[in-house]
Amino acid sequence: MLTVGIDLAAEAARTAVAWLDWSDGRARLLRVAAGADDTLIVEAVMGASKAGVDCPLGWPDKFVDFVTAHRAGHVQVPEGLGRTWRRDLALRVTDQVVHEETGLTPLSVSADRIGHATMRCAALLAELARRGRPVDRRGGGAVVEVYPAACLKLWGLPYRGYKRAANVTELGRLVDRLLEAAPWLDLGEYEELCRASDDATDAVVSALAARASALGLVSVPVGEQAEVAATEGWIALPTAPLDRLVSLGSEGGP
Repeated sequence: MLTVGIDLAAEAARTAVAWLDWSDGRARLLRVAAGADDTLIVEAVMGASKAGVDCPLGWPDKFVDFVTAHRAGHVQVPEGLGRTWRRDLALRVTDQVVHEETGLTPLSVSADRIGHATMRCAALLAELARRGRPVDRRGGGAVVEVYPAACLKLWGLPYRGYKRAANVTELGRLVDRLLEAAPWLDLGEYEELCRASDDATDAVVSALAARASALGLVSVPVGEQAEVAATEGWIALPTAPLDRLVSLGSEGGP
C-alpha cells in the first residue's frame, strides 16, 4: 500500500508532500517533496491508495447560507444569542467535534487565513474529479481530511511548539519521539529534512493518518453528521494506537 500525506498551504512554497510505502510490517518514506505545486499534488493523489490532506475540504454550510443571504440582503440574526451564533459560521461540525474530542480547535476556514489554502484545495478536488477520481469529503474515497496536531496528541506524541524555524529543536524532539513510538517507520534519507521542516513532518504525519483511514482506524461521521460532512468535510481522528498501523494490513492493501 502507498499512502500520501499533503501539508497543504495556499502557495507551493509552504506545501509538502510525503509518500509512505507499507510492506512487510514496516513503513518506508520513499520521498518528501517541499514546495509542491498543484500538478505534483494531483499526481501524488492519483498514484496513492489513500491520501491524507491537512486542509479543510469545505466551508461550514451555515456560513455558505449566511453569505448567500447577505448577498441577497436577507440576513436574519437569531435573537438572544449574542455572538454565539457566529460559532456555526466560523466552525464546521467536524471542527466542533474535534474540539470536543481533543480540546484542540482547528483554524476557522471562514474566518482565518486557512481559507486561502482551502480555495486552492477546492481547485485540486475539482481537478481530481475531472480525472475520474472524485473526492468524498467524508473521507470514504481517495482523500481524507486530517489534522496532524490532533493525530499526534491522540497518539501520545508532542503536538505543540514545533512549528516555525525558531522551534527547530522541538521539531527534532518530535521526530525522536515519533521514531521511538514507531520503530517500524523508516524516514531514510529524508530524516534530516523532517527535522528541519515542520511542513515535511506534518506531511509524514498526514500520510500516517491516511494509513489509519485506509484501515478503518479513524472516526467517521454518523447520522446527521454524515450529511453535513458531505459538503463541509470531515477530519478523521485516529481511534487506535500508532502501532496498529502495521499490526493490521498487508503489502497489497488493507
